Amino acid sequence: MTADVRHRMGDLQFGVYVPQFKMDVTSVLATATVVEECGFDSFWLMDHLYAPGAPPCDMLESWTLLTAVAAVTSRIRLGHLVGCNPFRHPALLAKMAATLDQISGGRLDLGLGWGSVEAELTAFGFPLGSKRERSEALGETLEILELMFTGEPFDYEGRQFQLHSAFGLPRPVHGRIPIHIGGGGPTLTMPLVARYADWWNCVGGARNRLEELSELKGRARISAQYAVGMAADESDVEHVAALTARRMPVPAWGAALVGTTAQLVEQFQREHERGVELFVLRFHDFAAADTLRRFAVEVLEPLKALVEA
Repeated sequence: MTADVRHRMGDLQFGVYVPQFKMDVTSVLATATVVEECGFDSFWLMDHLYAPGAPPCDMLESWTLLTAVAAVTSRIRLGHLVGCNPFRHPALLAKMAATLDQISGGRLDLGLGWGSVEAELTAFGFPLGSKRERSEALGETLEILELMFTGEPFDYEGRQFQLHSAFGLPRPVHGRIPIHIGGGGPTLTMPLVARYADWWNCVGGARNRLEELSELKGRARISAQYAVGMAADESDVEHVAALTARRMPVPAWGAALVGTTAQLVEQFQREHERGVELFVLRFHDFAAADTLRRFAVEVLEPLKALVEA
């Protein structure tokens, strides 16, 4: 399989999520290049100042790291699942996004959420506010991004942000950047998805409500996060399932997809029938190169054949 093989199966795409804690730069870049070589569609980092739920450890800053990833790849789309809106003023975020989009040749997907890890915001001194206030701030950020990406001067008067004679130059390569909004809240998140998003990223813990929440997404396409355990054979399934559950617990990640490659093909096909177009995968073994290559040949290829049949 050559590096330019695409596994974009009609309306079916696969991305790899690599939360960059306890990892050095070299390891992340090496994984990203294998992801691209194997024909996946996208590569995703997390946007935190620490690893929630883990003891203190090395945690690389996401935007700086994603810029380095852009420099060593040429095809895959790049993004965060999802960016933490309270970390950055929307004008700065727009400038960062447009710059990274320029560096990557128009390959950025902008993932955003309103900031649900309250302990992180408090620990690092960001204003907490209520959940509704953080959701409102994300809505204003999305409006400001749209205005910044036009390149034209504008004024903005919101409850959270005020800008006067602002403008955003350079513009993104294609004029705008696809917006992914992550979450599963029907009151504070889904209205933002319906109004602003190109993609609704359904977090793993909300996948059991996917059909119900889909009624609220408007025209946004559906991406979803999955913990994946790929077993060597039937005798390995139980071990891999236990390891996957320990590393990616059900409350946060939802039910994992675990099995042999043939079983995974069936599981992904069922999820695709539920309306998921972009699968963002976190592998049980931290996306080892051999796992990525085997998944590409034994899962992506058969799925492509099924969808194109």
